[in-house]
Order: sequence, then structure tokens, then C-alpha cells
Amino acid sequence: MRRTTTSIALLAAASLALTACGREEGGAGAEAQSEEISGGEATGTLEVWAMGTEGEVLQDFSAAFEEANPDVTVKVTAVPWDSAHDKLAGAIASGETPDVSLVGTTWMGEFAEAGGLMPTPEGLVEEGDFFPGAWESTEVGGTSYGVPWYVETRVLYYRTDLAEKAGWDEAPQTWDELKTFAQDMESKGDAEYGLSLQPGQTGSWQTMMPFAWSNDASLTNEDGTEYTIDSPEMAEALEYYTSYFKEELSPSRLLDPGELETGFAKGTYGSFVSGPWHTGLVEDQGVTPDQYAVAPMPGPDGAPGSSFVGGGDLVVFKDSDNADSAWKYVQWLSEPETQQAFYDEVGDLPAVQSAWETGELAEDEQLQVFGTQLETAVSPPAVPTWEQVAAAIDTITEQASKGDLPADEAVKQMQSEASSIGTGL
Repeated sequence: MRRTTTSIALLAAASLALTACGREEGGAGAEAQSEEISGGEATGTLEVWAMGTEGEVLQDFSAAFEEANPDVTVKVTAVPWDSAHDKLAGAIASGETPDVSLVGTTWMGEFAEAGGLMPTPEGLVEEGDFFPGAWESTEVGGTSYGVPWYVETRVLYYRTDLAEKAGWDEAPQTWDELKTFAQDMESKGDAEYGLSLQPGQTGSWQTMMPFAWSNDASLTNEDGTEYTIDSPEMAEALEYYTSYFKEELSPSRLLDPGELETGFAKGTYGSFVSGPWHTGLVEDQGVTPDQYAVAPMPGPDGAPGSSFVGGGDLVVFKDSDNADSAWKYVQWLSEPETQQAFYDEVGDLPAVQSAWETGELAEDEQLQVFGTQLETAVSPPAVPTWEQVAAAIDTITEQASKGDLPADEAVKQMQSEASSIGTGL
């Protein structure tokens, strides 16, 4: 499998624990989509902000767009992920935005509610062309405010050699099988821990919530106006998740940076849940391709399990001086051929499903596992307060993982804190 860029991992880290700010006017939800863009070529100057590896390569990559549109000039500014949120929020508040920007999926609700984002034009792209969870990340209060650009999701990584020793020749398909798999990896496969899960702290919701989504739990009601965390489905999923720590099938402490990868190579951890960037990280530690595999997340009863879908969306700002051409640029970046070319450039997984039908994306078995998982992956609610609620879920998940709080009480606390914060819509 091709090593995918670590910029996705940086996005996941950068999109956590950030608070909202922006203009007072505006607001999101129940807005009409923007009018269709005009025909003809793009013209004028386009100011574009992009983060991470995307920001480093997008200027040269955009030469093909400029060649097809001779009267347009694309100027890309690379913005570090660790300063991107505040830079975007400040630009919206001051009305000094670029025309186009990459935005982390978990920021969409906040920036749309701040009044900074232009609704996606009617007919610009087809919603059904994208992975469902990726498209949902653009929708705030029923209105789309951007277009998915690239995606990432979480799957099960496991040591195939240890699994074979433990009597497993294929990945677990149900929750019961996953538990038995973890037990066997310890008792027969000689792993110290059968499955490494995140026991809390920043971002743990991205590992815990796939179990909840697989169990038909939801975070908000359909229109995003109320949090709906306190449900039997959520409590059951959290109880199952925390059982791995209680039964010492997963370490109950947060691992140090690099400890998971080295431990996976040594056989300390028989399996773990993570995204596509971990392929390169474990191979860097000496794990050979025939020693490990990836598999979709198992569901409770054998149906395909859900996972978290993250990545980046492309937005056009209401203060853009060249919105029509800006949307044409976004449209070009969303074309399957462009998405495939960008994957070849940096390894970002395409948000457009048809881009997976040819080339390495169609032929690589490990990549296809991520593509399969993306079909059922779910995005967190695109509401302005999500980052604050996610931080509360992280903290309470840690308490439950340590055995300090029963799952049903933990879920009630999550609901209480989420309700006091509100969705912001």
C-alpha cells in the first residue's frame, strides 16, 4: 500500500479542542444554496489558503487549472495547521478572507455559523458522487457550505503473523469476535495487549464513536438543534469500549508518541484502530507488509461497522472578490481525474467515490479496505459547538475507561454537558 501523507494526521490533531469565534452577523442553517456559477472560463486572481502538505504542493499543482483557464491566476498561501483555525477565524471576523480555503471538517459548523462561508452553488457538484459521511461534513442546518476535498477514516490494523499463531486466518466480523480476537492475541499470540484503544484525552472520541455509530447511536437529532447522546445505544457502546480496559485487553494509559508503532513492531500490541497514515509509520518501524493487514471495523452483529470520517473541505468565503471563479476552481479540484492526480501527488484519499475505480486506488488491497470503510463512515455533527462538546466527551470517556464512572452515568454526564453548551443552531 502507498504511504499516505502525514498531513491527514496533522489535520486530525489540529481540528481538536478549538473554540468558536467570528462575526456576529450571518449565521448558518436554512439558507438557500447559492445560484449556479456562470459558464465559461475562470478569470481574475484567486487567493487560496491551504494547510500542511496540501499547502506546499497546491501552487504547482494548480498550473493545470491555469492552463485550462488562461485568464486566471491562482495564488496559494501555505498556512501551518497549528495556526490555521485562528487565522481563518480572524479573517472571517475582519472580512479579509481569501477566496478559497481548505477547512478541517470539524470546523465547518463554527465558520458557517459565524457567517463567513458561502453556500455551495446549485448544480456545482453531485452530492451522490461523494462518500456520504464526507458530504455530511459540509452540511450545517440543512445547507451545504463547501465541497469535500480529501478524506480519511479509521480501520483495524492487526499483526497477521500473531493472529495466525492465535488461530485467526481472517479479521473479526462482530463485536463478540473482536473481543475473542483480542483475548486470543494475548493468550495464544503472545501479545501483551490484544487491542490498543485510546483511553481518553484529546481525540479519543474519534476512536470511541465508531462503536457508538455502529450501534445506531447518534450525537444530535436530525436537524442538529439538540444533542441526543443519552441513549441506550450510546451507553451500550461505551460499556463495550471500556470493557477492553477493564479486562486488560488494551492499555489503560495514553501511550507516548511513537510507542504504539514500536510496540506493534515488537508484538506488544496485537492490533489497534487508526487511519491511513499509520501504514507508513508501522513500516518505518520494520513491520513488513506480510506481517500486518487492515480490516473494516466490525459491527455489533456482523453488519459492516461504522467509523469516523475526517479530512478537509473546500470553501468559498462570502467576502470573496471573485466567487464565481473560486467555485470553478473548487469544481475542478473535485473532478475524479483531478482527485486521482492529487492522490498521486501527495497520497490524500479522494472524497469522490469514482476516483477509486482506476489506478492504484482500485488495485491496492489495503487502500480498498479504506474505500470500503468510507462507505459507512460517519462525520461528527457540523454544528458550531462540536469542538467544545467533543472535549467534554474525551474527558468523560477517560473517566469511564479508568473505571471511575459507569458507562450509563458517563453518557448522562456527556448529555448534561452537551445540553448546557447547546448546538449553536
